[in-house]
Amino acid sequence: MTTESRYPAQTRRQLLTRIGILAGSAGLYQAMTSLGHAMGTDFKGPPHLTGARPGTTVLVLGAGLSGMLAAYELRRAGYSVRILEFQNRAGGRNITLRGGDTLTELGGATQKVGFAPGNYINPGPWRIPYHHQGLLHYCREFRIALEPFVQLNHNAWLHSSSTFGGKPVRYRELASDINGYTGELLAKAIDQHKLDDLVMPEEREHVLSTVRGWAGLSDKGTWASGARSSLRRGYDKMPSAGIDGAPTYSTPFPRAEVMKSGLWQWMAFPEALDMQTTMFQPVGGMDNIGKGFASRVHDLITLGCAVTSIHQDDHGVKVTYKDTAHGNAIREAAADYCVCTIPLPVLSQLDIQVSGPLKSAIAAVPYASSVKLAFEFKRRFWEEDDQIYGGISFTDQPISQISYPGHGALSKGPAVLLGGYMFGPAAYDFAGMTPAQRVEEGLRQGSVFHPKQYRSEFLNGIGVAWSRMPWTLGCCSMWSEQARKAHYKTLVSMDNRIVLAGEHASYVGCWQEGAILSSLAAATQLHKRATGAA
Repeated sequence: MTTESRYPAQTRRQLLTRIGILAGSAGLYQAMTSLGHAMGTDFKGPPHLTGARPGTTVLVLGAGLSGMLAAYELRRAGYSVRILEFQNRAGGRNITLRGGDTLTELGGATQKVGFAPGNYINPGPWRIPYHHQGLLHYCREFRIALEPFVQLNHNAWLHSSSTFGGKPVRYRELASDINGYTGELLAKAIDQHKLDDLVMPEEREHVLSTVRGWAGLSDKGTWASGARSSLRRGYDKMPSAGIDGAPTYSTPFPRAEVMKSGLWQWMAFPEALDMQTTMFQPVGGMDNIGKGFASRVHDLITLGCAVTSIHQDDHGVKVTYKDTAHGNAIREAAADYCVCTIPLPVLSQLDIQVSGPLKSAIAAVPYASSVKLAFEFKRRFWEEDDQIYGGISFTDQPISQISYPGHGALSKGPAVLLGGYMFGPAAYDFAGMTPAQRVEEGLRQGSVFHPKQYRSEFLNGIGVAWSRMPWTLGCCSMWSEQARKAHYKTLVSMDNRIVLAGEHASYVGCWQEGAILSSLAAATQLHKRATGAA
């Protein structure tokens, strides 16, 4: 039975909201992946745009990755390009916060980052799947150094408030117990000939051997305390040397508690295509990607341009904007064509002269709310005390997870971890708090993993609520099934002399790869129109 038939009265957005309430942020993201909001891509290489008519001008609105890449490829094709950017920096949601930076949200609350030199957090995108070949291509071309991002750490924690006494358990323990008990049940069913209608006689022994070996079962076909299970889930006392060097085997958790815990979802999380290894991150912060793109088009960018209207006719496009660097002076910019990458919640509030269908499409796509917390601590206690080097600990509490930095391992001094990452209802709850309240609540919930160190080692923290960022008003696009069917083709099609780009104009929403692919599609479409090929 399909999801649509089981939930006929719900929109996809409503379904995702319910999943977010029941399963938390990571469960919501996993559902987004399975429902087509995030997936692998089919990048075929950069476009080969030739034959541009000399003197043809293009205005790009927004200096995020999609805007800068469109400008880069169109200038290479021979167009005269200019970029107008609202912020005082290029990069858009590709942002890294370091000590001394400030962040002001709607309502005027301003946070000043107090991190020590060299420490940072990526409040927007923070990892790159290996199959996002569009983004990886330009990282290579623009010489942006990448390093592995540690997604899965078997020594990290999993936490359910209602099982195991409310205490966290190691990922390796829970994963090994689920695999072990599942293998034991399957092996018993085969032994007792309860699967003879599915397992052919000639393959019976092969299947049994595979199941027992995969699950690490004992010679008796059980998942029990012993050498094999401890090699998977760990020892109570690790092997050492000397007279007392012998290890002590660990004891699996009770099967009933393992199976009712619901913690299987965190085992499934890194199995989704978008979350599989290998993943990457830029060396020194995600904004090094934005800086790398900006290095190729910096001479085209005018900062501090708050667009108020976008008008067009059969001859060109005229954009009116406030010059925030010069007392909000009203200025105009004109061009033959326009690539607009302004986030849809902002664009929908502007005076934009496009067709009725495109206006409806712009208004049909809400943006998800997301909140990230970042805490700086006196030392890397998660490494020194718990031997956790990178990876993620998950919880059913609203903060959803904490992620440990994979870079700078074994170094001394203060370090920053991601103290919470929320989508959906939890994100709206945290967005309604003051920044100080977000930090305090994140510390309270995160203490379940590190009760002794979380408070005593804490130095400072920030809480970034994307729904309160005035230049985007949300984290990323959340297409519903109905909206995509009715409006997607309109949104991504050229409207006279204007074409839209950004992650919202793709099937790879909420990823930088979506911005890359949409930018290339928009530049190609504009080029065909300008050269008369379309």
